[in-house]
Amino acid sequence: MHASRLSPLTLRRSEDAFVDSLVVETALHLGAPVIAARFPRAYVDVNRAPGELDPSMFAGPLALSIDAPGPRVQAGLGVIPKVVRDGADIYRTKLAADDAGERLQRLYQPYHGALMGLLEETRASFGAAVVVDCHSMPSLAAVSDVVLGDRYGAAGARVLLLKAETALEAAGFSVARNVPYAGGFTTQLYGRPEEGFHALQIEINRGLYLDERAVRLGRDFSAVKDRLARAFTEFLGLPWTMLLRQPPRRPTLAAE
Repeated sequence: MHASRLSPLTLRRSEDAFVDSLVVETALHLGAPVIAARFPRAYVDVNRAPGELDPSMFAGPLALSIDAPGPRVQAGLGVIPKVVRDGADIYRTKLAADDAGERLQRLYQPYHGALMGLLEETRASFGAAVVVDCHSMPSLAAVSDVVLGDRYGAAGARVLLLKAETALEAAGFSVARNVPYAGGFTTQLYGRPEEGFHALQIEINRGLYLDERAVRLGRDFSAVKDRLARAFTEFLGLPWTMLLRQPPRRPTLAAE
């Protein structure tokens, strides 16, 4: 906070606020383990590759592997973001060079290590494992109530997306597929259906349940939560045998 030029409220507009509150209770009731990032996305973003770094943000050279700058880094939205979602710069000055490694080691790596451990444990028990990666999207950018992203079929069995779509529509949500959010780094990393790992990204319109300006629960939160509970109960009832190792499909570049 001392390093940032923005108010706490402005920083929070980058976060997927209260998405865990929408889904955790139902997931646990159904026996699905849940991992929630309890650190700010504006501080380190676990839905980015660890090499998606902008060296110009730091006061010295980075002792880390850095990917070729892609569109997300160029937009200021790398693994350590330079801007919040509305484009405002986060920091007053450049960060110390060792900040990048410290954030990745302390927060990013334990998060992904825990998630990969759960996937391997689940696949060993059932023959397949699914990451349901829940996010929120600004209402101004939303084309529907929910956007399902499976990287155009590359990240999971088609039946997974179809089952989720049917369940959400039955609960009264309008649903889009892969546009404008086809899946980020998490979906790309863990969506390997040929190995029995599937991933589906779910983007929920913040306008349904959130006061976006104040970043607090909206008046319809409880009703939306109940509808999502019905959808998840139906969706997670998908027979495991339909998710056993799938033949690889040609990957498609995905927008996020």
